[in-house]
Amino acid sequence: MNANKAVLFDLDGVLVDACDWHYEALNKALLSVAGTYINREEHLSTFNGLATLTKLNFLEMEGRLHREDVSRVAQLKQLHTTETIKDNLFVDNTKVELLKRLKEDGYKVACVTNCIKGTATLMLTLCGVIDFIDLVVSNEDCIHNKPHPEPYIKAMVLLNCLPENCTIIEDSPKGLEAARLSGAEVIKVKNATEVTPENIKL
Repeated sequence: MNANKAVLFDLDGVLVDACDWHYEALNKALLSVAGTYINREEHLSTFNGLATLTKLNFLEMEGRLHREDVSRVAQLKQLHTTETIKDNLFVDNTKVELLKRLKEDGYKVACVTNCIKGTATLMLTLCGVIDFIDLVVSNEDCIHNKPHPEPYIKAMVLLNCLPENCTIIEDSPKGLEAARLSGAEVIKVKNATEVTPENIKL
């Protein structure tokens, strides 16, 4: 039986607290292009944890966004997000210590996110943990994104690791649903401040 063990981290709200950055960047783009926005209540109840294009497709179905504006909003949102990340994200020594310990203990470490690959790599680099990450699975790597379990299952396959030997760290309802459906052990956190060497004991 495969004895490989892995820890799979979500990104936003787990390794970095960037959820509000994505929310504000998307609203800035939506207001600029389409004159609409996502209020805080519907963000928390419906949109939080979904990929940007999934959010935009949902807004289009509701008649709040025209199909021809989707691409422009997505591009502007990415631009605003990148600017915010570069201005606000710094090395997080707590996360560096945690991931370094996991690697020393023999775990494979992956980041599984609904972000695009470029954004994920930028955040992992700026917060100082990229050298401890064996694999990044982004929304560009899957047909179905969270809350579907495909991203986590794909990470397990690529790491050659069985679900029962994997632990997933997640925060959002959509991410937690995907994690639980994957068959792995799941650790729920409220936000990235709870992801510390003291709290994550394996």
